[in-house]
Amino acid sequence: MVAQTPNRESLPALSVAMSVYNGERFLAEAVDSILAQSFADFEFLILDDGSTDATPQIIADYAKRDSRIRPIIRENRGLVASLNQLLDQARAPIIARMDADDIAMPERFAKQMAFLAAHPDHGVVGSWSRDMAEDGGPYVTMGHDHPVTHAEFLHNIRHGGPLLCHPAVMYRRDIVRAQGGYHAAFRHCEDLDLWLRLASVTRMANLPERLIRYRHYAGQVSKRHATEQQVGAAIAYEAWRVRDAGKPDPTADLDVLPPIEELDAFFGEPGVAARVRAAVAHGIMHSPVALRDNGFEIMLDHVRGGGNQAGLWRTVARLAKLGEPGRALRLAAALATS
Repeated sequence: MVAQTPNRESLPALSVAMSVYNGERFLAEAVDSILAQSFADFEFLILDDGSTDATPQIIADYAKRDSRIRPIIRENRGLVASLNQLLDQARAPIIARMDADDIAMPERFAKQMAFLAAHPDHGVVGSWSRDMAEDGGPYVTMGHDHPVTHAEFLHNIRHGGPLLCHPAVMYRRDIVRAQGGYHAAFRHCEDLDLWLRLASVTRMANLPERLIRYRHYAGQVSKRHATEQQVGAAIAYEAWRVRDAGKPDPTADLDVLPPIEELDAFFGEPGVAARVRAAVAHGIMHSPVALRDNGFEIMLDHVRGGGNQAGLWRTVARLAKLGEPGRALRLAAALATS
């Protein structure tokens, strides 16, 4: 049975927000999974962020076939600018995020919309995900499922753990806009910073169902920009800690985060830089990209400063296997003398 297409003259119940950059490889699968949703009363904003491949043409072809699609084609401005533009141009009170390399299950929107209708005190709802490899096959991870209740969210914020899978999230537009949307300073971890800010103003949940298939591949942002992502995430948690103590957030109006060595002065307390270095050092241990870029120097600074060495001797062996014997020796020497 083909879902009825809503009248474009009326406001949709839901806005689907997707930003794409050079996404031709997986885009059709992602778009098809949205158009196949059992809940059909949505507009589908697809923003092309200056792609140089066939992405704009793919979007245009889909827009000709389904009137719910609102294409936005423009020059490259980056993901944070794109997400905020989608947030501003969405017409519905509720927004569903979607990435151009993932696949949504047919009942995703119906179940999340029903949850938000039944829980007006919740501003954000995500879902569990099913990991898949680049070719769509199984992908094994050792991570934990995302928290289900708001209490579990707060526990994970305080003690470590996942919060939300960004492309599986649905949220109330006004709540996110009232918090300033996505902050430019937290590039590559803009979603985590947003969840940490939202956690103090609304309730958040995940449906304990795998309503999205999340793709892992070498070209995704979390792998290409692992060090910057880890640094930003660690600073986002420091900013949350400040807000949780009832103090003004010094990162609120930043466009760029300060260097790690300036963080103690920036936050006005000692120990911030050391905590950030520790978080980064242990967050990049399994990232070949980060171990080859400036993440390695952050790890060395952490060790030389007397930081926790747990797991770092295994990183020495990992560096050797990666063909980085010089870095392996430098890390081993730092561990041996600290």
